[in-house]
Amino acid sequence: MNRTLDFAKRLIAAPSVTPARGPVFDAMEAMLAPLGFDVHRFIAGEGEDGSEDAPVENLFAIRPGPEGSRHFAFAGHLDVVPAGEGWTSAPFEPVIRPSPGGDLLYGRGAVDMKGAIAAMVAAVAELPRDAGTVSFIVTGDEEGHAQHGTRALIDHMRAAGHAPDLCLVGEPTSVNRLGDMMKIGRRGSTIVTLDVEGREGHVAYPHLADNPIPRLVAILAELDAMVLDEGNDWFQPSNLEVLDITVDNPSSNVIPHLAQARVSVRFNSQHSGAEIGARIRQVAERHGGRTRQKIYGEAFLTPPGAFSAMIADAVEAETGLRPEPSTTGGTSDARFLRDLCPVIEFGLTNATMHKRDEVVAVEDLETLSRIYRRVALAALARD
Repeated sequence: MNRTLDFAKRLIAAPSVTPARGPVFDAMEAMLAPLGFDVHRFIAGEGEDGSEDAPVENLFAIRPGPEGSRHFAFAGHLDVVPAGEGWTSAPFEPVIRPSPGGDLLYGRGAVDMKGAIAAMVAAVAELPRDAGTVSFIVTGDEEGHAQHGTRALIDHMRAAGHAPDLCLVGEPTSVNRLGDMMKIGRRGSTIVTLDVEGREGHVAYPHLADNPIPRLVAILAELDAMVLDEGNDWFQPSNLEVLDITVDNPSSNVIPHLAQARVSVRFNSQHSGAEIGARIRQVAERHGGRTRQKIYGEAFLTPPGAFSAMIADAVEAETGLRPEPSTTGGTSDARFLRDLCPVIEFGLTNATMHKRDEVVAVEDLETLSRIYRRVALAALARD
């Protein structure tokens, strides 16, 4: 069995539904320690599971290179989304099945993203110790609330004086074939809750009440018609979507006193989360509403340059493809890591992530490991 496949199977076999703790990190530490890494694990968060303050395990591992050498970081997450029903085999029991195109590895996390982390560790196992400093930034809270994961790891690294020069995140960025896309940035994300208060009353006496629903509908109509921008060279247009409308009114003859809604905005680099929130608040206040906002991440871009060229060169050398630089898709922990150093995402094909029977081609795992080794060597050798 090749090293990458062995590592991937060991990680998949450790159930780690978000927020992840314990066995999956035991497996990760057991892989890294023999390679000379100093492994630091800690728990952040003190709430109950399911809450935004739920305890999360994090891991930072570092293998120092020669004094003054460059520092390259691999980053990712070991937590996974719930498996759900309908799998053809147990989701946390890795299974190899043959196919006309080669063997396939099934299991929750095979693609998102235990397979990529296995490829990273296998890549470092082939990396000369004197090449430079290498680290792993790994959380158990990327698929969840992301409150005590990578952000806590960044605080830990800063306190210890560890500052990578470059960071590669192993999210599954490829679309149709391994190597066809990398992410050089991501849109920002915010959710705004709208509260419109009225005054309850009998439906037969509307002059004695104030129905908040028409005002909420007017707010949503204005927001839905709002054009935030037309996009730019690297980002698609920002989009606002209505997520839900809530009126807690079980009665058929009472005008309610409160109507609420939530809107989600994925915004590009032309905006900040605070600016988006202010625009929505202005619309709401014109109709007598209030807003509550949560910003999950700001838009960011790692402009094409030496780092993206390193990744593209490595991918092309192993696959013959030159990955398209993109900022499409959802958010990732790269939105936090960009505060440490330039960050780019590259990983496996994403067709089966978060689905039943999540699967990765065994050959892709080995190819990805070779790509990661090439990237690390180039990053550490860079002047």
